Amino acid sequence: MKRIFLAAMVVLLAGCGVQPSGVTDQGEPPTGVAPGVTLYFVDARGELSPEPRGTDGLGTITEALALLLSGPGGSDLRTQITSTDVTRVLVDTEPGLIQLRVPLATYEVTPLGIDQIVCTALGVHVQSGGSRTTRVRVSFTSDTPESDKERTCPLIR
Repeated sequence: MKRIFLAAMVVLLAGCGVQPSGVTDQGEPPTGVAPGVTLYFVDARGELSPEPRGTDGLGTITEALALLLSGPGGSDLRTQITSTDVTRVLVDTEPGLIQLRVPLATYEVTPLGIDQIVCTALGVHVQSGGSRTTRVRVSFTSDTPESDKERTCPLIR
């Protein structure tokens, strides 16, 4: 009886036969949450349209807005933002609010163009793990009431 008990204990202590393994190499770790950034342009129907751009990673809000201000490139989309050589946008974030200082006057951007800016900035923020309820304030080179509005993107809910 003792031999049976000891044999049973050895089997129990030996486990199910799975042996521990060493560390295995599985390749490179992920480098970001996206292979690129989504910019928002205007389609033929005059509606906002997301346009993915491969950029080796998501990047920052500043980088995404520089791409947006550079225009739609060779796509069939359009922009409602006047072309500019200055594409640097200053970005300041605080809880619940992204503040953008764009190198444009309000007359250089239509309301749909403002939505392009807001959606692109908010899209990067959300893809980076930020809240969809964050608001965006766009300040222009000429202070107007438009600079005080806190906005959301109609396509990001």
